[in-house]
Amino acid sequence: MANETRLETDVAIIGGGGAGIPAAIEVGRAGGKAIVLEQADSCGGTAAISGGGCCIVGTPLQKAQGLDDTPDIAFEDWVKWGQGAADEIWARFYLEHTLHDLYHWAESCGVKWTDMKFQEGNRVMRWHRPDNNGLGLMTALIKTADSLPNVKFMTSTSAGKLLTRNGRVCGVTATNGKKESFEIHSKCVVVATGGFNSNLDMILENRPEFKAFKVMEGSGFGATGSGHKMIRELGGYFTHMDHIWFYVYATPDYRDPKGRRGLVFRLTPGYIWFNQQGKRFHNESLTGGASATPAMLRQNPPHAWAILDTPMTAKMEVADPYYRDGDKVRKDKVQELLDNSPYIKKANTLAELGRKIEVDLPSFTSTIERYNKAFDDGLEREPEFGKSLKLSKKFDTPPYYAIQLFPLARKNFGGVKTDLHCRVLNKYFEPIPGLYAAGEVAGMAGGHINGKAGLEGTMLGPSIFSGRVAGAWAAHEAGFGPGFVGKPNRP
Repeated sequence: MANETRLETDVAIIGGGGAGIPAAIEVGRAGGKAIVLEQADSCGGTAAISGGGCCIVGTPLQKAQGLDDTPDIAFEDWVKWGQGAADEIWARFYLEHTLHDLYHWAESCGVKWTDMKFQEGNRVMRWHRPDNNGLGLMTALIKTADSLPNVKFMTSTSAGKLLTRNGRVCGVTATNGKKESFEIHSKCVVVATGGFNSNLDMILENRPEFKAFKVMEGSGFGATGSGHKMIRELGGYFTHMDHIWFYVYATPDYRDPKGRRGLVFRLTPGYIWFNQQGKRFHNESLTGGASATPAMLRQNPPHAWAILDTPMTAKMEVADPYYRDGDKVRKDKVQELLDNSPYIKKANTLAELGRKIEVDLPSFTSTIERYNKAFDDGLEREPEFGKSLKLSKKFDTPPYYAIQLFPLARKNFGGVKTDLHCRVLNKYFEPIPGLYAAGEVAGMAGGHINGKAGLEGTMLGPSIFSGRVAGAWAAHEAGFGPGFVGKPNRP
């Protein structure tokens, strides 16, 4: 690399995550050469730290459980949940192709789909989890891409500016980990740089009302909006940029020197949430961005305390590489977080805990007493908010914990507008020659495939799918393969 200031390839792919890797597989399988630029020291991106679930329709897993699901049913749920703002053309395109061109295609790359989980807004279970979550899914896809001799990975390498010649995008500038600058010249470029939810300034620029209180960065470390900047400089048209999906089952990362980053934590179904007035305000089993997030944002101030006793922390999982060892949860690191974060309080009695978090104590303790009584009475649901008690237990084992929750920006539902070939469109809705975009930089697919809310699994699934589409058509434009030839699931 030392003396090379110019590299040649057929398709340059910027980003080695959930969209970029499938794009590379398509280019490689079509016979074209691809160079994948990844600014981190390894590929995987936000997808590798995600739950890995994909919204997929009509699968063998569904049929095995007697679930009759069709793209028509899923489309109705999708459009309703998107509150009138979903890109219906892209939604239909995606849903019809999930069975053959996502589920079976991923299996052909070594992905194992293991189970399903119900998610809010879906009439049936269609959130499919891969073995070892997002890490397992991305590991299989990266291995597949890496096995193709015409796909080259350049990690620890940051893209700079898109290159143009005679009105066409023809490459990109880049800088490697040794601070050496060079140019990659290509016939087409696929931008798959992810979202901007690890860039608090950009979050607040698009959602200025959040300047009034604490909101956290919560995406992959590389999701800083770099691709948005590149595309904007060439006149790409951005849409629905204020549609940001916030999670609220997250607490600040006390190890972040900038104090901006948050940690999503899961698998604590027994917890209950309190506002600063010492009152519960929500059915905590509904944790989604369309239910829990608005409920918390209605509180004053807009944060909450998640209360757990010690057994409830046993399976707690923190969605961050520091707290994992491959597919295994590092329980010692989770305990380190519980013991050391200034945003987590610990006490041997519930009354002491209430005092530490400075809530109204009579309200706080009486609420927990009523909640515990529901177990003594053998109820299936606690009476206050109707939360199912099937996966929960009484608060009876100290020490007790209070984890402070704040809204965390997780996913971008808006982005650069593309057509069904994933070609980037300008303000006249005409393609910018040679430029493609896929994944979260394009609002997961097309610009705004989800609308104002997502059914879950509608982020990673469309990112993988749009990556495939972009890679196939970019390869075709570069002279390789027929473009994306999918198999829709229609009667």
